[in-house]
Amino acid sequence: MKILYSPASPYSNKVRMAAHYAGLSAESVLTDTNANPPSLIASNPLGKIPTLVTDDGKSIYDSRAILHFVDRETKGKLYPRNPAKRTEVEILEALCDGICDSLLAIVYEKRFHPPEKVHQPWIDRQWEKVVRGLDYLNANLPKTAAKLHAGHFALAAMLTYLELRFTGEWQKGRLKLKNWPQKFQKAFPDHVKFRT
Repeated sequence: MKILYSPASPYSNKVRMAAHYAGLSAESVLTDTNANPPSLIASNPLGKIPTLVTDDGKSIYDSRAILHFVDRETKGKLYPRNPAKRTEVEILEALCDGICDSLLAIVYEKRFHPPEKVHQPWIDRQWEKVVRGLDYLNANLPKTAAKLHAGHFALAAMLTYLELRFTGEWQKGRLKLKNWPQKFQKAFPDHVKFRT
């Protein structure tokens, strides 16, 4: 199997960490989405990463769809079997992914528009969503023990992306969230492998 990815993508980071943790053997293939490489376009008509390509050539895309596939392939290593607990994990994952969506919207607004065309009200609106999400997470952090789940990987990927693009802009007043990566590192020491 192959995971087409970009090191800066939080969704790629989430998928690669979770697949490794769950024991799914998959080669990470560095992919430049801006170049529209034929291997990516042939695997995902949206031209987005991450995209997982199975050994028999089936393509799975969207990070949540990939994690559900990994969970099925590894007999439930990423999501709890209990329906209520599973829903909690899925909501945590959706929240972390949603924060990433807003962070990426800010980055793209600044990256792809000249300064005079950047729409600050759009950026402010996205940042409001980020702030609300981070405040909620700081007050409602998941328990983090030896057994991790998909929500943990989404949270770790989101915080890694925050540090990459918004260093020093989010930590104030969120000590629990700021310190959470240390707990995650104890449970998943291999996380450092997925920053490149």
